[in-house]
Amino acid sequence: MGYRYFICDVFTDSRFGGNQLAVLPEASGISATVMQQIAREFNFSESTFVLPAEQGHSRRVRIFTPTAEIPFAGHPNVGTAFVLATIGAFGPIEQSITVTFEEKAGLVPITISQRNGTLWCELSAPEPLRLGKTVSAESLASAVSLTVDDVVTTTHLPQVASVGLPFLMAELKDRAALARARVNAQGFEALAAQGLIPDVHLYAKSGDDFDIRARMFAPFDGVPEDPATGSANCALAGLLRHYGDAEDGTDSWRIAQGVEMGRPSVLDAQADKLGGIVVSTRVGGASVLVSEGVIEVQ
Repeated sequence: MGYRYFICDVFTDSRFGGNQLAVLPEASGISATVMQQIAREFNFSESTFVLPAEQGHSRRVRIFTPTAEIPFAGHPNVGTAFVLATIGAFGPIEQSITVTFEEKAGLVPITISQRNGTLWCELSAPEPLRLGKTVSAESLASAVSLTVDDVVTTTHLPQVASVGLPFLMAELKDRAALARARVNAQGFEALAAQGLIPDVHLYAKSGDDFDIRARMFAPFDGVPEDPATGSANCALAGLLRHYGDAEDGTDSWRIAQGVEMGRPSVLDAQADKLGGIVVSTRVGGASVLVSEGVIEVQ
């Protein structure tokens, strides 16, 4: 049986930039085993499978990396909403609508709007900010082939943060250090030995057109490097808001990722603080449709 699929580039307005995503908009009848095989066949950082809603919301969405199903991710939600809107699944979108995806991590609301003739999708994270354990600058530096002097710890030590999917967050001193980062398998294994899921999100503050430049490495998930990680940058916004100004309100960051891979991405992230606590985080961006086809499943 043939299933229609669409491939889009997410967090970019230019084809062949951003993060690739395969979307199967009508995936009923495909088993979890076959979903995993299809995700491995596409071999993108994630592929999504859209199913009828079970809780009365817009759709149910399952997300697979090449090696495993995951409960939530950023660019798969943004790209799936974009694809469904582009093929008319939500009807005409003249200004703005909000849809809700049911996922393993919870409900993911996504606002879809028109911006200068481009569909813009922004998700709200399904979980509140959760901060986890910290690791030493030495451990982090070893994992990404840097020196301890490259790691900034004045705001926070390398620390796990999640709004639905955990990442080890670390600040680097500058863009040059960010560009030098490389996966060191032994260093990642040492992080795993400390009980961490070693998906490492590095960032450096930027003084150009972006507030932050970032890179994300997840070699144990079959993703040596990710060109645009919405869930990580959403969590990063929450972490920075947590350690930032104590006053209530919203902070925003324009984030560049994927530049070192030749797939430049632009993500807009926001975090809200109320009563001194981060209460919500969001990330959004543009997407571009690349191709469509039919994949045969026996």
